Amino acid sequence: MLRSPRTLLSVTSAALLVAGLSACGGTTKDSNTNTGSGTQASAAADPNAALKEGLKIAFLPKQLNNPYSDVETGGGKVAVDELKGEYKLVGPNDASASSQVSYINTLIQQQQDVIVVAANDPNAVCPSLNQARQAKIKVITFDSDASKDCRDAFINQATTEGIGQSLAKMALEQAGSDGGEIAVLSATPNATNQNSWIAVMKEELKKPEYAKLKLVKVAYGNDDDQKSFQEAQGLLQSYPNLKVIVAPTTVGIAAGARYISSSSYKGKVAVTGLGLPNQMREYVKDGTVTKFALWNPADIGYLAAYAGAAMASGQITGAEGEKFKAGKLGDYTIGKDGEIVLGPPTEFTKENIDQFNF
Repeated sequence: MLRSPRTLLSVTSAALLVAGLSACGGTTKDSNTNTGSGTQASAAADPNAALKEGLKIAFLPKQLNNPYSDVETGGGKVAVDELKGEYKLVGPNDASASSQVSYINTLIQQQQDVIVVAANDPNAVCPSLNQARQAKIKVITFDSDASKDCRDAFINQATTEGIGQSLAKMALEQAGSDGGEIAVLSATPNATNQNSWIAVMKEELKKPEYAKLKLVKVAYGNDDDQKSFQEAQGLLQSYPNLKVIVAPTTVGIAAGARYISSSSYKGKVAVTGLGLPNQMREYVKDGTVTKFALWNPADIGYLAAYAGAAMASGQITGAEGEKFKAGKLGDYTIGKDGEIVLGPPTEFTKENIDQFNF
């Protein structure tokens, strides 16, 4: 479930959102008003400020009981414990666009200091997130961004361009010199990270070196294992000459590999994309999957917690160029639009997969 990079609110939607929020109240942590909008804040950063202890930091992933999200939020808990804060984990059991709103509203009432959220939809969560910001709660998005106008910073797994280019490159490698038909097995239709990566991948496929590849379908498994399995099956029924399934979601790649591994397509149809080594190990070793990629999701949650703590402590505001230290991960610099990039993904093959345990 990826599971990183983003659709923005239109000018009209943003204007309506601001107008609507002006009439909204909320529980506030102090009497000041947060006028920030992603890269701006009402107070100057103090890089020498001490990190506060006892911060209440809540994590809201796309959905609970998802292996990828479990690793991400686990990394967040490690960081919050290091920071001597109060860790909280809440979330829906499905990844629908509006499923996170009620949890955000509850976290506002609980007067959390930081909300760390992986948005299921870039816009559906915005009214509630801006209410949180009005209540002086710092909002950090991770893995899947919301509109930049309703959060303070975004923890990106890697650059959008880097991930999209990597997906295209792995598809070409798997298809071979003759090329052929490829399909994408994504998460939900509104997932900002998935859509951004797929958009870059489509642009890459227009380049001369990808001329022999034909993208025939983008399917959606909704980050549900059984739905993703059925979509993989449906792709092969609709496109019997398919050469590669590219799944930029850990749920989708594992489900697609499971289907291919037990079908007559094994050895004929390749599966690649973004996956967890522990989920994919058996499919790599049995030859179903040759190569896939990912970053360490625990580090995303860890970095998000430290960014939230630094912001709640006044060390950073989310402005471009500000720096902060993220525990064991070292120093980070905030980029354009409040984006903080973890780093490049790692490619996993039969030769190195046993070196990783997550």
